[in-house]
Amino acid sequence: MAETEIISNSGNNEQFFEGVEKLIEIWFTPAKNADLRKITRQQWDNVLKIVRCEIISFTQSEQVDAYVLSESSMFVSRRRWILKTCGTTTPLRCVRAVLGLARDVAGHARVHNVFYSRREFARPAAQLQPHDNFDSEVKLLDSYFGDGRAYIMGPEKDCWYLYTLLPLEGTVDALEKEHSDASEGRGLTEPDQTIEILMSDLDPAVMDIFTRQYSADAAQATKESGIDKIIPGMVIDDFLFDPCGYSMNGVAKDGCYMTIHITPERSCSYVSFESNVPVSSYNEVIARVLQAFRPAKFVLTVFATPDSPGASAARQLKKFPALGEYSPLESQHCRFSGYELQYGLYCKFPS
Repeated sequence: MAETEIISNSGNNEQFFEGVEKLIEIWFTPAKNADLRKITRQQWDNVLKIVRCEIISFTQSEQVDAYVLSESSMFVSRRRWILKTCGTTTPLRCVRAVLGLARDVAGHARVHNVFYSRREFARPAAQLQPHDNFDSEVKLLDSYFGDGRAYIMGPEKDCWYLYTLLPLEGTVDALEKEHSDASEGRGLTEPDQTIEILMSDLDPAVMDIFTRQYSADAAQATKESGIDKIIPGMVIDDFLFDPCGYSMNGVAKDGCYMTIHITPERSCSYVSFESNVPVSSYNEVIARVLQAFRPAKFVLTVFATPDSPGASAARQLKKFPALGEYSPLESQHCRFSGYELQYGLYCKFPS
């Protein structure tokens, strides 16, 4: 993404950038007249200085403000804040400041849910504290929120880390009952679903699109790659970095968003896709994403509340299906207090 984050490897001319992102999402308990969008642009600028990134573009719908950052994205709605940053950024260091602004400016006094997740870094030793290891991240998160829950899914080199306040209620073997009562406080939970596809080892021909040498601007890269067709109806805010790298946010009138971030360097190619589009099957969305980027490997996660359309999608995926030319290497289906999660690691079939 940001050119200043690109590091030369010794002994050759290849470039390295850590495309793997840290994703923090905080839901606040509804309160009268409380709204995170009351927090000003200058206040967000100050928060992001702690993270070591900055705002480069902005768009909004009636329900969500979307910021393209020098390293990925931020989304702000009435009671949900999402920050997703790559490189050597330090997003967890800003949480205390965000909680203070949520209380003093936005009127939100209580946290309802927290989700922090990421894949294993390509170069974990290059990360700054507390992001140099998951134990340190968990320790800092617990200092903010009390006794949270930490989970690790998948094999060591491709594992996916999750921290949340939600207790684990069961695994796939205990999920024969498809519809169950949610946890205490279900009345505070609105229907919610999120799909994330974290892709690595991507097709070099596709990655070339996201360089200044190939594309004149972000609009050309968006159209030629087919990003504009992944979820129709989105208002797209995109940015093409110099000399390479790409970020986009998309927002819709119904509060839906999508975001894509691309690290195209051949030695470390990485793409992330995320959306909260409310559909009962993600098959078409997944197919469009994989067709656009052609990864060799990807991690797929779906979070969904039991009353959301995405709950059906999560249950479909727990059947451990192949996805086109991709074979599932590992799959886990979990039920938390108020959410279901489907995790899968997929690899392209040998040609």
